[in-house]
Amino acid sequence: MDKIEELLTRGVANIIPGKEELKKALASGKKLNIYLGIDPTSTKIHLGHAVSLRKLQEFAKLGHNVTFLIGDFTALIGDTSDKDTERPVLTPEEIEKNFQTYKKQAEKIIDFSKVKVRNNSEWLKKLTFKDIVKLTQHFSVGDFVGRELVRKRLQENKRVGLHEFLYPVMQGFDSYIMDTDIQIGGTDQTFNMQAGRTLQKDFRQKESFVLTNVILEGTDGRKMSKSWGNAIWLDDNPEDIYAKIMAINDDLIVTYYTLATNVPLQEVEEAKAVLKNGEHPMTVKKELAFEIVKELCSLKLAEKAKLAFESRVQKKEMPAEIPTIKTPNSSITITDFLLYNKLAESKSDAKRLIAQGGATVGDVVITDPNTSIDSLLTNNEALIKLGKRRFIKIIIDQKDGNI
Repeated sequence: MDKIEELLTRGVANIIPGKEELKKALASGKKLNIYLGIDPTSTKIHLGHAVSLRKLQEFAKLGHNVTFLIGDFTALIGDTSDKDTERPVLTPEEIEKNFQTYKKQAEKIIDFSKVKVRNNSEWLKKLTFKDIVKLTQHFSVGDFVGRELVRKRLQENKRVGLHEFLYPVMQGFDSYIMDTDIQIGGTDQTFNMQAGRTLQKDFRQKESFVLTNVILEGTDGRKMSKSWGNAIWLDDNPEDIYAKIMAINDDLIVTYYTLATNVPLQEVEEAKAVLKNGEHPMTVKKELAFEIVKELCSLKLAEKAKLAFESRVQKKEMPAEIPTIKTPNSSITITDFLLYNKLAESKSDAKRLIAQGGATVGDVVITDPNTSIDSLLTNNEALIKLGKRRFIKIIIDQKDGNI
């Protein structure tokens, strides 16, 4: 399989208007304008997002004009393509904070010496109301209302904000401003990316392409999502990445090899054949986990993560080094303790961990998010296990000031 054929096949769900047409455009020798956009609606990028990042990097390696677009303006609305409710409105300050982490995480996949970074606020914030009215004339309300999730919300008498109709228009304008030849995104972005094709046709009489990638399932087989706790984040520590890969369903091994690694397809087929011939999935999964950590972090950290998994999980041993946290306030709740010490991203994340039975002291599962640290102590100490892999030692220190 040649490079272009693999590029247009591996992890690709659909190409609009067609694969053969795009193959012809790529074979023409012309440098194409290609972009992937990500709205900074959270502080993290997960392995599912990285599927499109990998595709972007492959186009960059072929020498095309590639852009990583930060949707700092579109994030003010928020895309509801895969949501059954409106997104909460973010402030400019929240968007800026989220953006700060994005490029650093994406560098694990993308070589930014070959990829431009732009913000869509460069052009969207300059639009006048007259400009917006003119843009909306290229689209119909029926197209938007016909989308499955929007129709479902309307049928259930849920609110659909008028501002949500503007999101595809703005994304389409992104594509027009950058004179895009190819837009890259997940299958849930098809409608929005089609808006870009519409504006390119209407304003430039130019055919452009949409390339959608297969969506990578999370560790539980559902779409990766922060709210479901099934995501593998690019900034997870190597040991957690390794252990999370080991927790995926066996039937996802080949999918992860295909979408989440740069392993040649020939080796992916070999792994598939080995599994089919009766090899224990654990063996192949360990090779997969090692490869993913090596690509995202380093060979050294992959080796360390493998050893940690084998000692901590397979041999059921605790890690040699357990972080110790001193606190002067034993009356603080376990929820507030996790949040204050950055062991959870938010109070709701901490409560979710506890509700799912993810916090234990010895053999006792903590079930009440309002449990005080004091009630967990023995001789002013407590060893708490968070999830399947993390241990925290708490020591009460009255000399350590106040929380």
